[in-house]
Amino acid sequence: MGATFGATDGSAAHPHVTHLLGAGVPPRDLSDAIHALCATHGHHPGLAAEARLHGVQPDAADWLDAIADAFVAERGYIARLAAAAGPLPSTPGQAESEAALLTSTHALEMLARSERRGCATGAVAALVHDWTTIRRILDHGATRFGIEVQPPAFPPAAHTAESVAMLGATAATERAVGFGAQQLFAQHRALWDLLEARASAREG
Repeated sequence: MGATFGATDGSAAHPHVTHLLGAGVPPRDLSDAIHALCATHGHHPGLAAEARLHGVQPDAADWLDAIADAFVAERGYIARLAAAAGPLPSTPGQAESEAALLTSTHALEMLARSERRGCATGAVAALVHDWTTIRRILDHGATRFGIEVQPPAFPPAAHTAESVAMLGATAATERAVGFGAQQLFAQHRALWDLLEARASAREG
């Protein structure tokens, strides 16, 4: 598979992402997205570091370390954004939303700890790919809420593609990489579905 993903993979094609990136997006919708991303990806150690610590694929260690280091800065950025965005907007069904976010976070943790060689690597590769879109939302929020936009510190995309292609060298590992990636994308699509439903509930 390499680390090649299509335009329909992950977050980029979701209509709520388009809404969040619009000039007229309500601040409460941006705030809700930032808080949800903080709940999902703002915790320590994060997907890459968890995969590295679990150590199922030792030959991925250097690449995972580089991604984990980059996410240390990303978590700090999300935390500052969440503080600047203010409290979570009041939304019907808050308890159900919190339960859904906890379920998603648990699913991501299980991906990172998978005993199947390549599964965690694929999930991390998909996260890095999808983070390009997520970063646009975060940076849009930074501009709206008066926070300085912080440049990301990820390795070049070509380096990630080369690394994951090498790490998925066998057919079994390649399948596992693909499975982990698709599971990550599915979790992100579910997140945008949830946030879209919450925005609709607030309008009602």
